[in-house]
Amino acid sequence: MAKKDPTDLPVEKKLETLFELQSTLSQIDEKRALRGELPLEVQDLEDEITGLRTRIEKIENEISEFQNAITQRKGDIAEAEASVARYNEQLNEVKNNREYDTLSKEIEYQTLEIELCNKKIREAQTRIEERQEVLKQNQELVEDRTQILEEKKGELDEIMQETKEEEDKLKSKAADLEVKIEPRLLTSFKRIRKNARNGLGVVYVQRDACGGCFNKIPPQRQLDIKMHKKIIVCEYCGRILIDPELAGVKITTEEKPKKRSTRSRRKSENTEEN
Repeated sequence: MAKKDPTDLPVEKKLETLFELQSTLSQIDEKRALRGELPLEVQDLEDEITGLRTRIEKIENEISEFQNAITQRKGDIAEAEASVARYNEQLNEVKNNREYDTLSKEIEYQTLEIELCNKKIREAQTRIEERQEVLKQNQELVEDRTQILEEKKGELDEIMQETKEEEDKLKSKAADLEVKIEPRLLTSFKRIRKNARNGLGVVYVQRDACGGCFNKIPPQRQLDIKMHKKIIVCEYCGRILIDPELAGVKITTEEKPKKRSTRSRRKSENTEEN
């Protein structure tokens, strides 16, 4: 004997199951709404801290490069000073003006090189001081944002702990309901729900109008909805429409006051005049 497909249900039962699934998912949405903007705030803070740490790493690398440049310049100065000392010794042994001029130019060049290196060192030290100040500011920002993040995470964890058990039950119920709905209809419902601003993929008729977009529904279409013979969607918003009774909602119709005939109204007016 072939096993019966759990999704092979009458249209009426499909609509009831869909509406029950919609109600369950809406309850989950309400639980998540209790968290408010906290998840987004936590994510934003985590992203900001990651960005700040990347910036700090970059600044530290820049400081390290300036320090290496200073070390290199100091080495160049030491070499230049050694060359100056050697050239000065050689000046005492020159035999002609040509050699003297050559050594004097070398000494002058090395002296200028020393001055240039000292200038570069001062510039690098100034840049290091500037970057260290920026580094300090960013480190303080990281500490501040990390403290706020811990507080936000604590609030979020507390809220999630309060709603987790009930939310898990609702998720389990929704999963059980989804098994009973044929895949194509379920996919269509999820797509409609995703595109709907309020997350409602199934709505019931209210005052002759769609319960989602509130556009009027033609009488014949309302009759088709009440018959429960086929899946009907709103021609304006695309939501699946069901009968209020099928959704377990009792609609009370207010009795309109009967309009008095012109003859009765005139008779009443004549009586009041007499």
